[in-house]
This record gives sequence, structure tokens and C-alpha cells, in this order.
Amino acid sequence: MTASTTSWISKLLRFDRVDADGDVFRIREPRRGAVERLFGGLIAAQSLAAAGATVDAGKLPQSLHAYFVRGGRYDADVEFRVERTRDGRAFATRRVTAVQDGAVILEMIASFHQPEPGVDWQPGRTPALNFDAAVTKTNVLDFGDLFELRTRPDDHSEFAVPPFWIRTREPVEDDPLVCACTLTYMSDLGPVPAALPPNVPLSADLGFAASLDHSIWFHRAFRPDAWHRYEVRSVNHNDSRGLAVGSLYDGAGSLVASVSQEALWRI
Repeated sequence: MTASTTSWISKLLRFDRVDADGDVFRIREPRRGAVERLFGGLIAAQSLAAAGATVDAGKLPQSLHAYFVRGGRYDADVEFRVERTRDGRAFATRRVTAVQDGAVILEMIASFHQPEPGVDWQPGRTPALNFDAAVTKTNVLDFGDLFELRTRPDDHSEFAVPPFWIRTREPVEDDPLVCACTLTYMSDLGPVPAALPPNVPLSADLGFAASLDHSIWFHRAFRPDAWHRYEVRSVNHNDSRGLAVGSLYDGAGSLVASVSQEALWRI
């Protein structure tokens, strides 16, 4: 990517600072076709970007924990209010409240860490889906223009059902915060369908579903335009809530990020 090129994710992260010295940012969400409800991964990515805009450049995203409080809508302003909870030598902590039409739609705590030398270890894992065994998926909800996906040959659904391989269709700037925001966006594509009990078949008319909360731990460097394997599994379902945990691996098998999400499923 040339320096003069701006990626689609960077365009989605462009803020207006409400006041020159403050930590309040505003974005007007562009409409995506006929979709009305804001995608949770987008708001989480923008919240992380707002938090990162108040942190020293040397500190990189370490983790985030977000609650989707209520649904938002496209073609309307969202305000991101950042609270500087802590600034330490190695870590910085931020709280972000995303507000639309005077109502809170997301709350996030994000942590940033200055890279340090240390042991680099992860457990070995056999891939749940090898790249050569995966097939191209051409229509995934409303995100096929942003991401390429390769899924199991028997996945004929309109959803992104893990395990799958994913990458951005276009290059993304080599900026750790932008890359982490891209990972945050794409990490919300798989957990909701994965949160169903294993014996419940997925279909478009199954019932009402929504993300309740979402957590990410950023482990290693991430290149959004390179193929990554996303594995997500259901670990619990009760009270109409399903809990899914996931792992994102690069092509060499390195664990790039860990994810957890609880989803509401009213079947």
C-alpha cells in the first residue's frame, strides 16, 4: 500500500474531535445499503480507535472488554467519550462510552501495553479447517465487499460460520492500532452463529440474535490482508444466552488473538 492510499477501515475510523483539547470524538456512520442496525464489530473498532487516540504511540492494544448496551443505526452521529483511567510506564487503561441520539450503545474498557521482552509460547493445535480444504464463500451477510472468506465445503448458510479463513480484500496500513481495529471489526463476524447449542441448526428465520458482550486479547502482530484462520466454539448455553470462545491464527499457526463473546439467542 502506498502512503497516499487510505484503506476502508481507516476511513471508518476518521473522527471529528468535539473539542480541541478534550477526549470526545464524533463519527457519522455511513449507510451500508439497506442495513439499518449498526454492526457491533464496527462500533467496537471505532471505540478502540478513540481510546488509542489518547494513548502514547509506543503502547499497543493489549485487550478490550465491551458491552453492547443497545442497538445503533447507520446514517447518524456516534459520540465516543474517552476516560483516561490510568497512564503507567508500561500500561494505559481507557474507558470508552459510545453514545447515539443521547443513549449509550456501547461501553468498553481497553488496555494498552508497551511491548516487553519475554517468553513467547502457545500450545500446539491441529487446525479445525485446513486452508486447502476450505472453499471460497461469495456472499456473507453485508460484508462480502470488505472481506474474503474460505469456509467448509458444506457451509451453504448466509452467515460466517467458524471455522473459516479470512482476510481483507484490500491492503490495510501497517499501523498497529489500525490493524488491531480491523481485527476487532472482523472478530465479531463468527461468534453469534457459533454461540448456538451444537444440536440447533442455523437458519435465517431461527429467531432473534444479538451480541451482548465481546472481549479480545491481542497476542501477536496482525496483518489484515493476509489469510488467518478463525476458530470459534460454543462452551455454554442457558437463559437464552450462548457463550462462545475463539482463536485467530495466522497462516503459520501462530495465535494472533483470543476472543470471547456471549450472544442472546431467543429461539
